[in-house]
Amino acid sequence: MSHTVAAIQMISSPNVADNIASARRLVTQAAAGGAQLVLLPEYWAIMGHSDSDKVAVAEPLGQGPIQDFMSSLARELGIWLIGGTLPLASHDAAKVINTTLVYNPQGEQVSRYDKIHLFGFSKGGESYDESRTIVPGTAPGVFEAPFGKVGMSVCYDLRFPELYRAMGPLALIVVPAAFTYTTGQAHWEILLRARAIENQCYVLAAAQGGQHPNGRRTWGHSMLIDPWGAVKAVQAEGEGVVQGQIDTGYMDGVRASLPALKHRTM
Repeated sequence: MSHTVAAIQMISSPNVADNIASARRLVTQAAAGGAQLVLLPEYWAIMGHSDSDKVAVAEPLGQGPIQDFMSSLARELGIWLIGGTLPLASHDAAKVINTTLVYNPQGEQVSRYDKIHLFGFSKGGESYDESRTIVPGTAPGVFEAPFGKVGMSVCYDLRFPELYRAMGPLALIVVPAAFTYTTGQAHWEILLRARAIENQCYVLAAAQGGQHPNGRRTWGHSMLIDPWGAVKAVQAEGEGVVQGQIDTGYMDGVRASLPALKHRTM
């Protein structure tokens, strides 16, 4: 049995209203193409001029324009919507939680994952330290979709395979991201394909992909990968929709012919 899924690629700006308008247009396009589950990228609602800009628009859980939009759009289109990440208010007024919220086709928020691994990178004139403005999560996040269990992760989490192993067998791994151009060019596709191969499941990755108003350039290359590690659909740069099928019969066949998950000893 197959189910259509889609990843949204954006070039988000510091303006939340503009980003909501772009997300609405792209998610609606995906649903019109038959997508039953749609994934937004990390930081889709705001890519600020400074890291602290997202703190100013942080929302408490369950209320605010970003969450209201995601809930109403899922209900309006009758889809599962995985909300990339949004800045959720934390116990520290100077920091947010970088949170993925999942909405079912009735618009109900049914699952949550707070990004655990916070990105830090410094090379030449390029430097990032998410821990300055983000409180890390502490627990893996999974939910049951119509085609099976979905494991949630965000961007830098991709480098930590033990996170996915802790989730148990999965039908799909989702990776909303804003990989930098530098690290994305070197590692993005190979890490995504490795996670698909070693977990023998589909991987859907929704990225930021282009030159942002804040000067940052993100790698893009949103894609869907099958359990054999083959890239089924990809969007290199720019806004767009990456769409494809989750075929659970094919996944079961891969696991039957190469039962690596059953051969684990630790």
